[in-house]
Amino acid sequence: MASDREDFTLCGPSHLTNLDWANENHQRCVAACLVQGIYIVERDRQLQREGSQALASPWWDSFHFKLIRRLIDDADFSIFGAIYEFKPPQQDTTTITTVDSKAPRYAIAFRGTLTKPDSISRDLELDIHIIRNGLHRTSRFDIAMQAVRSMATSLGASNLWLTGHSMGAAMALLAGKTLAKTGVYVKSFLFNPPFVSPPIERISNERVRSGLRIAGSLVTAGLAFSRTLKQAQQPQQQQQQLQERNLSEDPLKALSLWLPDIHVNPGDHLCSEYIGFFEHRGNMEQLGYGAGIVERMAMQHSLGGLLMDAMGVSNAVDVQEPVHVIPSAKLIVNRTASEDYKEAHGIHQWWRDDQDLVSNIYLFK
Repeated sequence: MASDREDFTLCGPSHLTNLDWANENHQRCVAACLVQGIYIVERDRQLQREGSQALASPWWDSFHFKLIRRLIDDADFSIFGAIYEFKPPQQDTTTITTVDSKAPRYAIAFRGTLTKPDSISRDLELDIHIIRNGLHRTSRFDIAMQAVRSMATSLGASNLWLTGHSMGAAMALLAGKTLAKTGVYVKSFLFNPPFVSPPIERISNERVRSGLRIAGSLVTAGLAFSRTLKQAQQPQQQQQQLQERNLSEDPLKALSLWLPDIHVNPGDHLCSEYIGFFEHRGNMEQLGYGAGIVERMAMQHSLGGLLMDAMGVSNAVDVQEPVHVIPSAKLIVNRTASEDYKEAHGIHQWWRDDQDLVSNIYLFK
């Protein structure tokens, strides 16, 4: 049975009667609806809703998009993403408005975890990969990355949007980071991306939060330095692989010019730490050069990953900074009180017009 929250006419952004593509709030609403479309198209598949019974298409048709390709997981055949093409009504090309020129030609969207029998097993497997910092090694991400890279290469980054929610936001973030390291910067809308870390932001005492973050940075940087010394004692061939990786890539420097829109809710423990992450980075920079170096080293590593490496569980050559590591971003925080975690983590909040949103731009190198 269909949920009212799946029906565009019942819970879609009814206030967008006159869409302005130059309006950032309108852009956010549309991007969130495109992600919702992927959730619903997968539910349509699972419930075998076809024709007039299907509920997905209004989530993109209403904004003149056309779904041109579904992205399908090779393990459970669920639909986890899609490529949309913007198809505005026919008009004289000499009268195209500035507003329409702000719209993307194409958009790629990824859904998050669906807790339904046909998809939950594979989705939870992917969630575990995110926790273990191994999303880049999954076949679903390979499919997603191939689609993103192909579209960005053939169209140009300026003609493409990248968006996702929850696990889908992690996938979009990792795909965007991968391109950004090559100098390709795609406009991205990331809703409730998971931050793999204890939710320190949920602690009410500011001094306690600050102390825990400083201690975490010192421990993580210390373990990272220890691993560097350990790597120096490894066989020559393995050292060469590590040196080649380090010489070919300064992840923070390469990423500093990419400015994705990251949308978080303080009541969502999966993503709320982004708030403290950027504030803490700024505070460490202000403490002085040494503290800045410690934080720069710490933020490129996962404390859990370093501990696993110390115990010999992980492969040091296949090390990648955590998905959430991003030096620059426009952080949009929804300060509206949420009834529960489900509402704080949900996609629906991001197209509503009654939310208290506060945004800040963070630029670090």
